[in-house]
Amino acid sequence: MDLFESANDAASPLAYRMRPRRLADYVGQQALVGPGKPLARMAETGKVRSMILWGPPGSGKTTLADILAEESGSHLERLSAVMAGVKEIRAAVERARALQAQGRTTLLFLDEIHRLNKSQQDALLPHVESGLLTLIGATTENPSFEVNSALLSRARVHVLKPLGETELIEVMRRALADRERGLGERRIAVNDDVLEIIARAAAGDARRALGLLETACDFAEPGTDGGEVLHREALDDVLGHQASAFDKQGDHYYDLLSAIHKSVRSSRPDAALLYIARFVQGGGDPLDVIRRLAAIASEDVGNADPRALPLTMSAWDAYLRLGDYEGQRAIAHAAIHLAVAPKSNAIDRAWKRAQAFVAAQPSLEVPTYLRNAPTKLMESLGHGDGYRYAHNEPNGYPAGSAHDCWPGDTPRERFYRPTEYGQEKRYGQMMEWRAELDAAADRESS
Repeated sequence: MDLFESANDAASPLAYRMRPRRLADYVGQQALVGPGKPLARMAETGKVRSMILWGPPGSGKTTLADILAEESGSHLERLSAVMAGVKEIRAAVERARALQAQGRTTLLFLDEIHRLNKSQQDALLPHVESGLLTLIGATTENPSFEVNSALLSRARVHVLKPLGETELIEVMRRALADRERGLGERRIAVNDDVLEIIARAAAGDARRALGLLETACDFAEPGTDGGEVLHREALDDVLGHQASAFDKQGDHYYDLLSAIHKSVRSSRPDAALLYIARFVQGGGDPLDVIRRLAAIASEDVGNADPRALPLTMSAWDAYLRLGDYEGQRAIAHAAIHLAVAPKSNAIDRAWKRAQAFVAAQPSLEVPTYLRNAPTKLMESLGHGDGYRYAHNEPNGYPAGSAHDCWPGDTPRERFYRPTEYGQEKRYGQMMEWRAELDAAADRESS
């Protein structure tokens, strides 16, 4: 079937009918299709190179493949990685060979390319490498994680962004004005505020915006001039509760968790709440948020505010006891506390230093005086000899470098280095005071 064979079919969805036929009519993605940009140059020269289009739903990946095939005069093969097997790929290859003999090139549009299995990739790779097929892969997932590196190395990745509200409104205005393929014959009057609400609900997805507009226009009322009017009230039943859902295994899921973490670390409570609300309303598990907050409590707040971790764990417990609705406030409580609290990553750095140090000291042994002596044999070997019980010592501290609990033959290293922030400043002062006690004890024993 030709690309636009049924574009005028009134039974087709508005989003399908309104697909742009030329790159000049394409809305959005100006970094790719603007004058002199990569895809614009390909359309102008007719030389399309293998590529992977990575972007969210409704950002125009399929439409770009259609337009590039049309403007380059190439034959377009369409396959879905979900439905197609090695048999379908081989059939496409044979058709491409027949067309090549006639002097025509073949573009293979492979939807959901991230779902290709190894046998499919093996069947496809040599034909992309030889140039028999020019690959246009489409994916909503990060191709660097999901696509075979051999295939990825033969295709340039182009990143598509969600359409902005202004761009979505332009797409809808075109559909309302187009008498051939859109809703122009109905002469529907729509205020900008109505289109703004639809654009916001579409969340960057042009296909969704046009679908919502088409449904909303079913509720348009007769106007005074023979046309129709779409009122704001009509949107209530059409939009309902628009959940901004996302793939829980996709990049956006982890991007939001990252945004939550970095907002808290940057001491921005409002931004942290914004991303937590977006995460939860998009279908994310609130427990994933509280797990991340628990990590933040040690990694980014630490001893600058020793209350941070127990408060976060209490919020976790409160969520489990209160249930989701009430428990979400406890999560917000913890997030605000962590964001406002003084920050220190001294614990995180100390732990990493300790891990690296131990990895470099494979023969490290526990000093004899620190070893346990549960049997007579162990006691006879000197286990525990010379150990000083801290609670019996002046100031509750066994002063002196000879009793610093460090393995005797191991070079000394200071892992934990308190900052000057919050309570950790006090920790640093306590450590300095004890270091002075050590020095005094060493002088006395020398």
